[in-house]
Amino acid sequence: MNAQERHSHPSLKPVNDTSLTRESWKIFQIMAEFVEGFERLSQIKPSVSIFGSARTPVDHPYYKLTEDIALLLSDAGFSVVSGGGPGIMEAANKGAFAGKSPSIGLNIVLPHEQTTNPYQNISLNFRHFFSRKVMFVKYASAYVVLPGGFGTLDEMMEILTLVQTHKTRQIPVILVHKPFWEGLLAWFRSTLVTEGVISPEDLDLMQIVDTPQEVVDAIFNHYEHRGFEPSADEQATLLDL
Repeated sequence: MNAQERHSHPSLKPVNDTSLTRESWKIFQIMAEFVEGFERLSQIKPSVSIFGSARTPVDHPYYKLTEDIALLLSDAGFSVVSGGGPGIMEAANKGAFAGKSPSIGLNIVLPHEQTTNPYQNISLNFRHFFSRKVMFVKYASAYVVLPGGFGTLDEMMEILTLVQTHKTRQIPVILVHKPFWEGLLAWFRSTLVTEGVISPEDLDLMQIVDTPQEVVDAIFNHYEHRGFEPSADEQATLLDL
């Protein structure tokens, strides 16, 4: 059997040049998103990325809680980064917009749910979730996670995985509102640790708080004996993102 026969299969059809050209252009779209993100966000440090449900109404207690957290962070010198949409994202941008530091929205183009909120000093638009995710992580000194659904959990698991595997530096991952998160963490302990699919110390990668001041204190406590800039070793790791 020659090499061509080994790598052939009846289900594999010849490459369609038209489709290949279309896919190649997608690569340039993705590159453009990364370039714009790096250029526009490189000066926002230190920053905190805030996540939560897009479905949270303005009159919900979570909205006010997020707004207060973002304002406190902004006045403490942190740029605040959100997904740029409604709900918790809007509350985060609104609080930061009223504070002393920049408010950043990383907007995603979605068929139905996402609409851009007006409280953004820097507004970026993404078509691809994965390039947007890189921007959330790249310059973040902390992750603050409010109650949310699949998208919020996706972002939370993304940063926990990156920190756990040392693909990014260890930053505070702060879950806000204990009644919402305690059941999930109890399941982590009773099932994931018990089954051996995570280590007990992996639970230390995150912490739960309830108040805006506790969020700010947790971040400053983490960086008490070091600066917000990555160390030389951490900088080398960040180049992998």
